[in-house]
Amino acid sequence: MGILFSNRTPAQESRAAIERLYIVMRHLFNRGHYKPSGVSGQEIVEALHTLSPEIYGSMGDNHKVELDGLVYVIDRLPKGIEQCRYVRLISEEGYDGSTFENIIPAKRRRNCYRIDKNQMLIEVTRGRSEIYDILTHLTFLYVEANKIYHHSLNEKGQRTRDWKKLEEIVKGEVAIDEHNRDMAFAYLSNILGRTFEETKKAYARFCDNKSKNSGLFTVIYWLGKIAQDEIENNKHREISFTPTLRQQVGHHIYGEIWANNIKKHLKQYDLLQRPIHIISANMHSVMNSLYAYQVLTEADKSKDITGLAMELSKEENRRLQKKVSDYAVKHGMIFIEDESGTNLNVQIFDTAKMDVHVFAPELKADKGYLEKEKPVIIVMDYAFGEQAYEIMDELLKPFETEGAEVPMHIKSISIMGKAGILTGGKGDIMLPTAHVFEGTADNYPFDNQQKMEDYIQAGVNVCRGPMVTVLGTSLQNKDVLDYFKNSSWKAIGLEMEGAHYQKAIQSAAYVRSSINPEELQLHYAYYASDNPLVTGSTLASGSLGLVGVKPTYLITINFLNKILSSKVQKKNGQLSKKPSSSTSSSNEISPVASTAE
Repeated sequence: MGILFSNRTPAQESRAAIERLYIVMRHLFNRGHYKPSGVSGQEIVEALHTLSPEIYGSMGDNHKVELDGLVYVIDRLPKGIEQCRYVRLISEEGYDGSTFENIIPAKRRRNCYRIDKNQMLIEVTRGRSEIYDILTHLTFLYVEANKIYHHSLNEKGQRTRDWKKLEEIVKGEVAIDEHNRDMAFAYLSNILGRTFEETKKAYARFCDNKSKNSGLFTVIYWLGKIAQDEIENNKHREISFTPTLRQQVGHHIYGEIWANNIKKHLKQYDLLQRPIHIISANMHSVMNSLYAYQVLTEADKSKDITGLAMELSKEENRRLQKKVSDYAVKHGMIFIEDESGTNLNVQIFDTAKMDVHVFAPELKADKGYLEKEKPVIIVMDYAFGEQAYEIMDELLKPFETEGAEVPMHIKSISIMGKAGILTGGKGDIMLPTAHVFEGTADNYPFDNQQKMEDYIQAGVNVCRGPMVTVLGTSLQNKDVLDYFKNSSWKAIGLEMEGAHYQKAIQSAAYVRSSINPEELQLHYAYYASDNPLVTGSTLASGSLGLVGVKPTYLITINFLNKILSSKVQKKNGQLSKKPSSSTSSSNEISPVASTAE
């Protein structure tokens, strides 16, 4: 008797589409090249349509060009990408010494080079996650480009009047000024299948990063023009990967150089034998929390650290920002600008050179402990996806110097990041109890030393529970996220690095024995940059802006208060037992008025 199979749920269909996407992209990477309009390229398109990621909005609607998703993607790809038929992904191959302009996207630090009018090179140094991210964004662009092309034709297959007017504008035959701008928006809105108001809003968002993109009119025209050349004239678009890139991915080449450079600095400044605390964060919050209070005037000192951070975040206060940075360098901060290719700058803070008696009131430092132990804090910039494993794995290894291995005395690892929340809104804080790696059976429970009571009094919403480490934020859809939220996983949010960090930490503790699990403190805290389950609250809807300042500094202060206090340095046992193979399914949500767990 045959077995009857019920139809798969939408969540299962979406998860299968994610798996199919990564299998195809990995195959194409190994092959070395592909055409987006070819069979393999169309497999990616079909899987992306099945998945229908939230961040790409109305990508599946042939009548509308997706504008929020377009802004998001263009901000993460190099200026002029819409004009290039050939995109080549490379590793560090010497182009920084060439005469080609280094083009850095507005929202993603990666080096790109325009070789000629048709070809763009994109330098990849962060591993497979970055490759998949770029390929997904390019696929979205090509889907929208084909829509624009079809919208440029009338029912007889001829160019519409709106398209001809757009071409005149882009080629400079008609200058846009305050008298005819609305007319230009009207032409463009017809091509986009969007309202006049939606078109104006998208135009304004492109203007926010005008120096880093070509502007809405130019982007739309060239996307349609390149699609037209391919469909009508067989001038195919092509994506390729250099042999050097294909050989280097997965071998920790950049991470090893990066980690060794940090250890050389520790040795140079005689810090290698000190207690070391690692923080993954940004390049401003720890520095400002430690030094801004001492630098600013008495009037400014009436504000708390978050208030000072708000002032320092303003563009007009760049002079004040430099003043804090200069003071920090004179009082224990060593800045290491990345030259390895990881795009991760590093700060080292020597607490022995700080005046701990003039810390901001929010910092509850144990002065006796600091004077005795003289801990060192290493702050590294945010990693990207799988890169987190590479850099943490290399950083936790002993330093090989003069024929000997010198272990580092790692006392705590603190991970702060932005994440999508499933149980709240932008600016809320998530404290993970486990990282569940999407698409695999891997999960990493741990004892997070960040507690809910650390945050409740600050007037923010806090939730605690398992978090999902996703393969890419650009591939998430509501069905999959609903499953993780409402099933027994009871996930509170999603991010891209947690499982990779924890995999490296547990490997260093239990396999390599390069760190002592009984001494190690773990601190994980994320603030919500978006809620992908809520329409209009995805990453494509825009940045957090100053909304992110408060949770960023609240997390930073809590990290530092744990590091600078002797009472939390005692043996805690959170890694003294090997993690189990499954996570806890419980989670807790505490609004500002509730008590701690």
